[in-house]
Amino acid sequence: MARVQLEDVSKVYPGDVQAVAPMDLDIAHGEFTVLVGPSGCGKSTTLRMVAGLEEATTGTIRIGDRVVNDVEPRDRNIAMVFQSYALYPHMTVEANLAFGLKMRKLSRDEITSRVGDAARVLGIDDLLHRKPAALSGGQRQRVALGRAIVRDPEVFLFDEPLSNLDAKMRVQMRTEIARLHHRLGATMIYVTHDQTEAMTLGQRIVVMKDGLVQQVAPPMELYDHPANRFVAGFIGSPAMNFLGGRIIREEGLRFALDGEDKPIPLPEGFAPAASLLDTPVIMGIRPEHVDVVEGGRATGVHAPVQVLENLGNETLIYFQLGGGQFTVRGSGQLSAGIDQDLQLAFRPDHIHLFEDGEKGDALPSS
Repeated sequence: MARVQLEDVSKVYPGDVQAVAPMDLDIAHGEFTVLVGPSGCGKSTTLRMVAGLEEATTGTIRIGDRVVNDVEPRDRNIAMVFQSYALYPHMTVEANLAFGLKMRKLSRDEITSRVGDAARVLGIDDLLHRKPAALSGGQRQRVALGRAIVRDPEVFLFDEPLSNLDAKMRVQMRTEIARLHHRLGATMIYVTHDQTEAMTLGQRIVVMKDGLVQQVAPPMELYDHPANRFVAGFIGSPAMNFLGGRIIREEGLRFALDGEDKPIPLPEGFAPAASLLDTPVIMGIRPEHVDVVEGGRATGVHAPVQVLENLGNETLIYFQLGGGQFTVRGSGQLSAGIDQDLQLAFRPDHIHLFEDGEKGDALPSS
């Protein structure tokens, strides 16, 4: 397994279309790194540059100790798993697994050993004599993973490999891939638009937007300390709520929400620059950090229920607040009716503040 380094790597297509802005990324030996972002953010292009399927416009790509910019994909000692399974339909599972090894002219004994080991790791040893048409989607994805494993590559590359599976199978395959990484200790780079996949699989996550890296951090650091509004809104489900208002001094620092009569207390020690007082800012708070208060107006924030989703283990409540949708996640089942006016309490220690601008950088909390 190998370290992967991208130094000032960018991709510009003809017509000055910048798919990936110059980026630096250092992926440690054995690390599971996830590139995540909306469609068109440049994550797949970045992966394809590592694989050698796209030529970097600028910068240096290293795999291990080698600069691989001019190395052909087949010589980079990487294995790639695509969204499409790309299995040979006329071959058995065993033949699909062995095909790449035969092209590399490995001995029959070595091929048999590698295929058998991969099949056992993935639990498909009883499927070796079937053809792809006789397999479920999850089984085909396991075969595609097995074809990568048998190569014993330095780096595994995954390009949205679970997109074609149903929701239940995606959960199962996420578990399989996480177990596979733990067992192999392999360097893995994984591309997805699904933030749940990113949070559950990645040791570090690279959040991208419009070809730009927004933040690189472990999952919980992204969740607890997002660098800007985009990261805050992209990571977490349901998404973080955002409200416009101003920071004021009233028995300490408070957030005066536009259109509400009582300001929201900010956490002790929150000390943004004095120049931000009485200027527009954006407050962010996650749905699970807002409580429904029975009786009294602890914060002065109240709104009628628009939609109520009782999911058994939790309830999602949707309001119209601050000119947009506002979501509250409650534990268990909540008895409330549509248009019922509910009081909301914000947990001060979980409040985030962002600049009121297009970039929306997070404001320091101390």
